[in-house]
Amino acid sequence: MLSRIDEIQGMGFHLDLVLRKIQKAYLRKFDELGVDTTIEQWVILYQIHQLGDDASQRDIVNENFRNRATTSRVIGGLERKGWISKTRFDGDQKRFKLELTPKGQEILDITLPSAMALRRLAVKNVESSEFETFLKVLDKIGDNYETDQPQ
Repeated sequence: MLSRIDEIQGMGFHLDLVLRKIQKAYLRKFDELGVDTTIEQWVILYQIHQLGDDASQRDIVNENFRNRATTSRVIGGLERKGWISKTRFDGDQKRFKLELTPKGQEILDITLPSAMALRRLAVKNVESSEFETFLKVLDKIGDNYETDQPQ
């Protein structure tokens, strides 16, 4: 029988292993679809789509789990690919407005059905109550790292 310490030591490895499987599935699907994108680029493309006309770089940075510099670099890559445009909001020269270009919308149209199918695959054979418990546990673990420091 595993001790609590043994369980904890394997937690990071297990989380990393599952995350890598998920990332590999998405990248494989994007490749099958002939779309040259990273997961980070796709997530930001999708966030811009979700935010619509109000999508700002500040919002994307705040909602993203990457730091500001990394997020800005990914946004720059999307802009260089011609998938998004970056302008200033009318009357607000401090914020950048992000919009999908027709090519960016095409990429999203190609990839979104597969991304949604992969999301559904993640919870296949997982009961709603199990998934709720999983998310609660992850939130608690995350909260522990934000509020407590090891002695």
